[in-house]
Amino acid sequence: MKIYKVKVNGKVYEVELESVTENDAKVEAPKQEAPKAAPVANDGNGTELKAPLQGTILKINVAVGDTVKKGQAVIILEAMKLENEVVAPCDGVVKNILVSKGQSVNNQDALLIIG
Repeated sequence: MKIYKVKVNGKVYEVELESVTENDAKVEAPKQEAPKAAPVANDGNGTELKAPLQGTILKINVAVGDTVKKGQAVIILEAMKLENEVVAPCDGVVKNILVSKGQSVNNQDALLIIG
């Protein structure tokens, strides 16, 4: 076991690491795709677009009455200092927008309805 000091955002942490094997291989973090919102039926009145994760609404790219295509970015959601595009799950017309710019939302909160 080896003890290292690591400085993160100005704070110093002591971490203890065990060396299992030594090699010169490079370690790369897996690429992460932005989470996609899951569509849920809304009593036959359209498709409810839900927040894929908790965050803050930065921008709403559509208005009520706008026609959207499947995969079109309709909302920009900030989560953990990253901007995530929330895309339309289907083609249709925006029937209702249930959030506003600057609003905090939880995972799976309804954002808008597409009919």
